[in-house]
Amino acid sequence: MTPHPARLLPRSRGRTWALGAVAALAIGLAVPLSTGAAAAEESDADSGLAGSELYVNPWSTTLEAAQSLTGQARDDAQLLGSIASADWFTSGTPAEVEAAVDDVVTAAAAQGRMPVLVAYNLPFRDCAQYSAGGAADTAAYAAWIDGFAAGIGDRAATVILEPDGLGIIPHYVTLDGQHEWCQPSEVPAETAATDRFAQLNHAVDAIVALPEASVYLDGTSSAWLNVGEISDRLIKAGVQDADGFFLNASNYQFTANNTAYGTWVSQCIAYATQVNPGDFGSCGNQYWNGGPATDWQGVGMSPYGEWSADAADPALNTSGVDSRYAAILGDVEATTHFVIDTSRNGLGPWNHEGRYGDTHEDWCNPPDRGLGTRPDTTTDVPLVDAYLWIKVPGESDGKCYRGTAGPLDPERGIEDPAAGQWFVEQARELIALADPPIAPLDCHVAWAVDADEGSFAATVRLSGAVADRWTLAFAVPDGQTVTKATRAAVVQADGIVTVSGATKKAGNAPDTVIHAKGAASTPWQFLLDGRACTS
Repeated sequence: MTPHPARLLPRSRGRTWALGAVAALAIGLAVPLSTGAAAAEESDADSGLAGSELYVNPWSTTLEAAQSLTGQARDDAQLLGSIASADWFTSGTPAEVEAAVDDVVTAAAAQGRMPVLVAYNLPFRDCAQYSAGGAADTAAYAAWIDGFAAGIGDRAATVILEPDGLGIIPHYVTLDGQHEWCQPSEVPAETAATDRFAQLNHAVDAIVALPEASVYLDGTSSAWLNVGEISDRLIKAGVQDADGFFLNASNYQFTANNTAYGTWVSQCIAYATQVNPGDFGSCGNQYWNGGPATDWQGVGMSPYGEWSADAADPALNTSGVDSRYAAILGDVEATTHFVIDTSRNGLGPWNHEGRYGDTHEDWCNPPDRGLGTRPDTTTDVPLVDAYLWIKVPGESDGKCYRGTAGPLDPERGIEDPAAGQWFVEQARELIALADPPIAPLDCHVAWAVDADEGSFAATVRLSGAVADRWTLAFAVPDGQTVTKATRAAVVQADGIVTVSGATKKAGNAPDTVIHAKGAASTPWQFLLDGRACTS
């Protein structure tokens, strides 16, 4: 389940767009908002996700949330807004989504960076639960995704295609003949599954036809579908034409577990397409881990610890399944790549055992979780193209009742925000319990505006870790032009202003006063010498 509502939000305050989050920085570190052809030329000719630098969106929903917050809550949102998360596109007409995607991709291309875009508009998505919505039918979805693809054009982009799109399929019958729980009366049972695969195949074809785009399909997670089941669905959805699949979207499963699971899925795809076509039942999986290396002794694997081939706990040991694939693959190599959402899995999933029965909703705002590995496109795992923050950390999974009548979340004793809304308490937990730990922002920008009709002046004071000579970068809305800055040089291009100056020597004088034409405003994010600051 991937709670994320549709919304229309301003990026440049000159155009509205239907999306959810922010694309930000490679390996979780703020970088200068560089602009123009020189930055674009730095981008490698290989436009794939692996090894790319991720785009910073200075108008993210995380930074938008910060604008209405104060104190620690504001600092937390600004810290999270400095780290890469994906942009979600969830609604709109084909023309609207084309314009919205174009906004993001154009800005990213100007900096020579990689935007990560989530397409989330399948008909009857999420089986009409927390994230109900989507296109009306297959034809409407095809038109929408064609608009989405047109917005990318010939620029680089990575597309996360339809979270839950393969995990939740209306009226689906599994490989072992089980009718899954999603049985909506509004959807024709006889065509629901074939329609879903047709929709995803069309989307894959539309995106792979673009010269610089990559696309990844839903691979669920290590705690969801078994390996053979998801491998079959991925093949039916066109994974062999795509760049791979994504795992753990909006979930909390350990990276190590998803790495093992994703490797097995890739191996199963290789086996069931090259060695013994269609034999998904022979694919080892996480729900019984016996194999040659364990003398065919096995147990169901536990999500509450990190899996490895040498784990002493049999429920965490992958060697049995690993050895099964080594035996059945021979010299056939797995080649299907994947990415992992590490936004909230630093401490793994919440252990709800013995609580709430089957209504634990362990995916819904579980308590005491931590941020995971920072976004990184240079992993040490050959099949893993990137660790991404697909889910926007700090945004609520929904109103979690865990089998009670509500409105309070019984685990937290408060009413959780609606899906996609900012959750102050959860953001604080994620930062405080991050693994690896995350440092607070170490600089601060005070911005005081004196507005006149059609123009304004902003007094800027820098504090914290400030060098003798500094560069301050920030995005400005459409229609705003910075004309000068006292004791500093100014460059404005592609919606980004860069101010370079020297630290004030004494007294209470500001570091600079910025003069601009247009409506007065305060930037949502400041980067001081490439580091994000609080403000």
